[in-house]
Amino acid sequence: MTAVRTTHTTPPPRLPVRDKAAAGDRAWGGVSPMLTRLAAEEATGVLVRERGSLHLVDGRVVHAESPSAPGLDLLLTAHGTLRAEAWEAAARATDDRHATTRLLLDGGLLSSGALELCHLGALYDAAYFVLAPSSTPGRFRYGVRHQLGSVRPVPVAALERETLRRRDLLHRVWPDAATDGASLVRADPVAPPPITSRQAAVLAMVDGVRTATDIARALGRRAFPTLVDVRRLVSAGLVSPRPPAPATEALPDVTDPDITLLKRLRDALEAL
Repeated sequence: MTAVRTTHTTPPPRLPVRDKAAAGDRAWGGVSPMLTRLAAEEATGVLVRERGSLHLVDGRVVHAESPSAPGLDLLLTAHGTLRAEAWEAAARATDDRHATTRLLLDGGLLSSGALELCHLGALYDAAYFVLAPSSTPGRFRYGVRHQLGSVRPVPVAALERETLRRRDLLHRVWPDAATDGASLVRADPVAPPPITSRQAAVLAMVDGVRTATDIARALGRRAFPTLVDVRRLVSAGLVSPRPPAPATEALPDVTDPDITLLKRLRDALEAL
């Protein structure tokens, strides 16, 4: 019998595991490395991306704008927080939004709490779209300040965490993002499931033309909760993206000699 000598070797060190809680505090997740860097340097200016812009003051986000999200004025006036006539009158009497809101606050037509609540809703709503994955690089313009000023600055880490939470929520409701920007059509399931009153209002606006953003504006609601309602309706089989129009077959090109030949044949037939 031959003895086989085995050598004892030290096992390799375990790979490091990232602490999820610590990662969240550092806003890990790759939402926007540029935004994280701007927060670290406490920059002031505007970050312009493919789907909107973020305004920063001392490294904190003070305002967000996106064509995909209703603005502050709509959220303030849609459901009685502020009369539309009062906003329009204040806007005509002032030069910028900061002066408009200040005039409304000083006149007792708008409370500071209502302004802050609507402003934060509009900011997080628009920021979700601004921070969407994009193949277009962002641009930052230093020193640019938004007319509205600082209502309630939001730390970049908090904004990125909320953006990631919203992405995860939408994915869990319905993983296909095609419904977010497509025109929507109603389906007719055999046994439609029960839906909430909020979802029923969204469903009533589906007409084959409107997108989720269009519906949000028509209802005076924030865009992200409307996306959630739409994806839940899609998951329930009540709504689907409008299918693309069928491609039309291209007609063959007709050249001048072909036209001349056709005319000669016509003339020959008429002469018979």
